[in-house]
Order: sequence, then C-alpha cells, then structure tokens
Amino acid sequence: MSTTLRFGSELRRLRQEAGLTLTEFSVALSYDKGHLSKVERGERSASPELAMRCDAFLGANGELQRLAVRPVTDSDTAETPTTPSPWLAGRRAVLGAGTGALIDLGLKLGSQAPSAVDPLLSSFRAQFDQLRKLGQSTAPKVLLPLLETQTRTVAGLAADPPSATRAPALLLASRFAEFTGWMAQEAGDSGAALGWTGQAAELARAGGDPYLGSYALVRRALVTLYAGDAAGTVALARRAQSGRLPPRIRGLAAQREAQGHALVGDERACLRSLGRARELLDSDDARSGGTEPVIGTTHVSDPAAMTTGWCLHDLGRPKAAAEVLDRECQRLPPHALRTRARYGFRRSLAHAASGEVEHACAIAEELLGVMPAVPSATVNSDVRRLARELSRFRGNRAVRDLQPALARVLAPAHD
Repeated sequence: MSTTLRFGSELRRLRQEAGLTLTEFSVALSYDKGHLSKVERGERSASPELAMRCDAFLGANGELQRLAVRPVTDSDTAETPTTPSPWLAGRRAVLGAGTGALIDLGLKLGSQAPSAVDPLLSSFRAQFDQLRKLGQSTAPKVLLPLLETQTRTVAGLAADPPSATRAPALLLASRFAEFTGWMAQEAGDSGAALGWTGQAAELARAGGDPYLGSYALVRRALVTLYAGDAAGTVALARRAQSGRLPPRIRGLAAQREAQGHALVGDERACLRSLGRARELLDSDDARSGGTEPVIGTTHVSDPAAMTTGWCLHDLGRPKAAAEVLDRECQRLPPHALRTRARYGFRRSLAHAASGEVEHACAIAEELLGVMPAVPSATVNSDVRRLARELSRFRGNRAVRDLQPALARVLAPAHD
C-alpha cells in the first residue's frame, strides 16, 4: 500500500472512531469536504499542514504527520546561492583560518597603550548595540561586510594587549561573530551561519567564557529547525541544557527543544519544554543580564509566550496560536521590523489556518510592505506556508488582492 493510501486509510479510521462525519470534520478543520474525501480515498496527498492539523484534532500523537508525504520543494528554507556573494571570499578565508588567524587578520593594536585601547573597546561595544538595532531594519547582505570587518577588528584588539583588555576584546568579538552568523542565516547561507557561530564559540572560550559555546548549540538548532530536522533540533537543544549553564541559555535551549517537538506533533513533550523554558527565563538570574550584550532576542518581552504561540500552530492548534500571537505581537517595539515580520507572518498563518482569511490577509499585507527593507530567508519559510494556506481560498477577494505582493516577496532575487 502506498504512503498516500496508508495515510488516507488511517485518517478515515481515526475520524470514524471520533464519531465525526466528513462534513463535520471539514468544518472543524476549515478544509474543503471534497478535498478531504479525496485524501481519505488516497487520491490526493495530504500537505504537511493538513497532516499536522488532522493529527492534532484527532489526537494521533504525530502518527499522521509521520505518514504524510512532505514534498521536497517545500522543505527547504532557502536556496544556497549559485553565485558567490561579495562577502563570501572573505568569510571563507576567516572560517578556514581559525581563531588565531582571525585575530591576526585584525588590526594590530596590541602595542598601543591601554588608554588608547580601552576607549576603542568601549566604542566597539556601543557599535555592536547599534548594529544589532540596525539589523532590525536593514537587509542582512548590506550589514554582513561591515560585521565581518568589525569582528576581525575587535579580535585584533586581543592580539597582544595588556591582559585586562584581552579577555573583554575576545568576548566582544565572539558576540560580533555570533551576530554575523545570524545575519548570514537571514541571508540564506546556512553554511556561513554555522561557520561564524563556531568562530563565536572559539573566541568566547579564548576569552574565558565557557558558556557561549553552549549557546552556539541553540543557534545550530535554529538552522536544523528551519531545515525541518526535528530530531536534530531536539538533540542539539538538549545538549545546551546542562545544569551548570546560565539559566538564560538553558531557557532559550528549552524553547528550541519545544519547537523541535512541535514539528513532529509531540504536544506533551513540547508543552513540558515550554514550561521549563518559562521557569528558567523568568528566574532572577536570567533577568539580570548585567552590562554584557544580552544573549538571544532583545525585542520580545516574553520569549516563552511568543514561542508558545509559534508551537501551537505547528501542533495543529491554530486558533489558540492566533490568540497568543495576537497578544504578544502587540508588545513588539515598532522599530523591530525584522522581529515583527518573523512573528507577524506566523500570526497571519495561524489566522489563515483558522479560516479567518480576511484578517490573515490584512496582517500579511502590512508585513509584505516592509519585507523589501528586511529580506529574510527564514521568514520566507512562513511566507511560503502562508501562500500555500491561502491557495485553498483562491476565490476570496482578499486572497486574490494579496497574491501579487506575495509573489514579489517569494520571487528569486536578481542582482
């Protein structure tokens, strides 16, 4: 029996066991009755979204998701560029050389007096905050050359300065490298993202911080999450939850684990991880960040709540997801365009999945207007999912009006 037939047969069995007619089932899921009938007969494959929703509604504990066929073209978050970007050669040289060479590539300021180096370090610390803020409203490929230069320069401050400056310079360089990795992922280059994240961990260890390496596991888990690798996401996130690590890192790791569980419909494990994340992130130790750059998001006031909304959609509970995301998105600062787009499209997707098509289109229309300013390979994964969800409502005027803007955002970029 083919996978499509096995899925359809199991779906029909579970629906009938639940005492639901096909009409009742289609209304509950906001799906066309004829489409569901073809899926049950094995004449149509179930999309990942439909499998997820059926699984959650019928309490199948991920079994229907495992039976569903996931099209290869829908699983990729972003394509690897076929032509090198302007910053690629420099990145390869740095990543291939290792941390020692990264320091050598920086400015050799070690011979200068401490009074000359310390103000520079303070200046770069302020620049880091400004660049992270700028990342909310600027295309990642615009920022990447500057971030790479700043990373090398700050690492160069540790070439041979007095010991009092060496460690802070390496730690700040590690944060520049970590943020460079995030912008590389946003630009669609997962390989560069992992490479810079690895450099960040090495720089942090050289500076005396044994913890950022564990946060690098959380960042790596984000790459696997967007690649649809649930098992890899959970495994990496669990490695970053050792009891000796700071509560904030463990809390962020627990959130990522929850997202991995949600991908396969394991609601119990997901909610357990979310509860652990909330407890850790609400602790006094996690909230007292000190003067160092905050690890993780700085624009989401309640990360655990926002991640709960994110996970509820993947668990096939779009109405509950929409309620949480509606509330949490209202709390995002107006200038945080990238963050607003990230969670806003997930919010639009939840409303569309709930059958609230016009409201979903209204949310998406506003967000699509800012996407040219903050293009994002990761956000585009939800834009594609939204386009597929809305394709079920082609006759709706709001959907037809939104299609040109959706197509422009999803069209391949041309240099």
